[in-house]
Amino acid sequence: MRVALFATCINDAMFPQAALATTHLLRRLGIAVEFPKDQACCGQMHINTGYYPEALPLIRNHVETFRPLLTGKWDAIVVPSSSCTGSIRDQQALVARECGEEQLAQDVEAIAEKTYDLSEFLCDVYGSVELGSYFPHKATYHSTCHSMRITKVGERPYRLLRAVEGLDLIDLPNNTSCCGFGGTFSMKNIETSKAMLTDKMTAIKSTGAEVVIAGDYSCLMHIGGGLSKINAGIRAIHLAEVLAPTKDEKWQAPSWTTKVGAR
Repeated sequence: MRVALFATCINDAMFPQAALATTHLLRRLGIAVEFPKDQACCGQMHINTGYYPEALPLIRNHVETFRPLLTGKWDAIVVPSSSCTGSIRDQQALVARECGEEQLAQDVEAIAEKTYDLSEFLCDVYGSVELGSYFPHKATYHSTCHSMRITKVGERPYRLLRAVEGLDLIDLPNNTSCCGFGGTFSMKNIETSKAMLTDKMTAIKSTGAEVVIAGDYSCLMHIGGGLSKINAGIRAIHLAEVLAPTKDEKWQAPSWTTKVGAR
């Protein structure tokens, strides 16, 4: 099986450990991974703020970068971010049509049809949750808003985590509540965002977990930053970083990558 990795701009610029862990995991499972070098932002930030014309060049670039999917070069596109997966599948074609670009919208839809969040790809395309992963820590999982409501990954991350040897997974109270990030929401509604983050951190601390896991580093940035400020001693890490290690190969992010919430 051959896949293209869409790393996403936030991972590429700030949290490369998510893309590195995803690549390591997939290759460990015998999947050929290619990183198309012309990839950039999917346009989600612009779209969410209402800048459709400004998002259009980014959408065009995304289509041209991943067009080889349509000629069979890859079997799928894997994305270590539910929010970006959701934007590709639910927003890009809408924006293209709003801007009068029907052919672009059709190309987007063809590419989006084989674009998967990491948890979707593993459960539905690779077809197994038994990945040989080993992560001997007490952890809890935060279901991000986009993963639940846009990409709709459902129970897939939990199925993967429950199969990880050594992992003590504790249910997070009020797990369906937002962490308060919401992209530009956290900048435009600072006090509300802070209150929501406080509630989320209280819930996380109540589990006694060493680690909080999520499938989006945007939310992890928000949560991890908050936990770090209060010296909670709880790390915030991506799902891929939990699934990548095995008992025999204790993979970890290179020392030059940023660890959100690390003390």
